[in-house]
This record gives sequence, C-alpha cells and structure tokens, in this order.
Amino acid sequence: MKMLRIVSLLAAITGLGILAPLDRAQSSIVPGTSSSIVGESPSPTTKPPLVDPAYKSPTERTRLRTYFFDAFGPYPIAGAALLAAVNQSEKNPPEWGQGAGAYAQRFGSNLAIAAVMTTTRYGLARAFREDTVYYRCECKGVLRRFRHAMISTVTARRCADGHRRLSFPAIAAPYAGTMTAVYAWYPGRYDSRDAFRMGNYTLLAFAGENLALEFIYGGPHTLFSRLHRPQVSGTDASSGPP
Repeated sequence: MKMLRIVSLLAAITGLGILAPLDRAQSSIVPGTSSSIVGESPSPTTKPPLVDPAYKSPTERTRLRTYFFDAFGPYPIAGAALLAAVNQSEKNPPEWGQGAGAYAQRFGSNLAIAAVMTTTRYGLARAFREDTVYYRCECKGVLRRFRHAMISTVTARRCADGHRRLSFPAIAAPYAGTMTAVYAWYPGRYDSRDAFRMGNYTLLAFAGENLALEFIYGGPHTLFSRLHRPQVSGTDASSGPP
C-alpha cells in the first residue's frame, strides 16, 4: 500500500509538470489573430509541441560518455551500496545469507540491475530516436527544479528540436533490469510479480538519481549542456517566469 501511494504521488507530480506548460500554451492567444475574433471558429490546426530553440542533439561521443557515467559512475555505485545495506538488514533475499560475502553479492546484483536498466534505456532510446541525456534545469527555485527532475524521469527529448515527450524507454528500462535479475541470478522462487515490485523501487531510485544530478553534481551532463546549449533553455523556461 505504501509503495502504491509513493508511485501514485510520483505519477501525479510528473503529470502536473507535463500538463501545466501545455495549458499555458493553449490559453495564450496573440491579439489580432483570427482566434481572438468573436464569432469566428478556432483554427482546426493542431498546436505543435513545445520545443527548445536552443537545443542541440548530443554527439555520439557525448552519448557514450554519459552512458558510462549513468551506468558505472558514482551515483549507481553509491545507490547499489546503499541498497545492498538495506537488503542486508532486511535479509533480502534470505537465501544469500549474511556477512561480507552476502553484502558483496547484493551489491553486485544491484549494480548489475542498474547497468541493465541504463543499457536498455540508452539502447531503446536509439531505436526511438530519443535523447536520454539529463539536462539540469536552467530555472530557479527548488520546487521547479524538483519538478524538472521528476518529469525527466519518465520523459525524453525527441527529434532535432528537442521537444519533450513521454518516454517508453525511460519507463520500461527499470523493469527490464529487475526482470533480468529475477530470471538470471535471483533464487528460483522469485517470479515476474517480484520483478515488477522491484522495478517500482528501481524507477523511484532513477528519480532519486535525477534529483542528485539536479541538486548535487551533474557529472558530464553539466559540462555537455553548457557546451551544446546556451544558459537559457526554452523548454525549461516555459515552466514559469524567472
């Protein structure tokens, strides 16, 4: 029940963050256009998605370096170590026992899950032509930066204009990692239901990593974003006035 409430809260925050800029864009009408004339029907054309005019797609070298940072950098290592300590205290899985060897096994398992998740996310993103690199928000304010990190957990930039959309690779990757663990090296009694439950926690851990990238240290993402994009981001600026 607690897990369901946490996931629901994360989904609500993310959904509001995605919909709020769209609502602003739809409510703003330029004076003098045909839409502002009384009695005239609105244009049937569909509004284009919000884009970032300053966005530039990362190079293959940038994608590769950020992949290794996300898969084997300080954040996945620290997260695997912390989660291994929690698993050790809860004796999960109990078949692995206790002691230094058991801790090392749990640490290796968590790090492998993170590596599979990141590899799946980047691999599927290439197939879907998405940009999975995390860009720190150029906005100000803790709440706005927090919302940006949460939105980035389940969205990605697409195409040359960098517009943000709901990302299947970002959502599916955590469950690919836990499914691999359950059917590759976890005890035999674990099944797909356990993998799904573990995937929920992995998705939350991914959101936590984005928060760390946003508020603590962005790693190569920070450097690359400054090299490829000006300091003002059209997408992030749409979150509200500075």
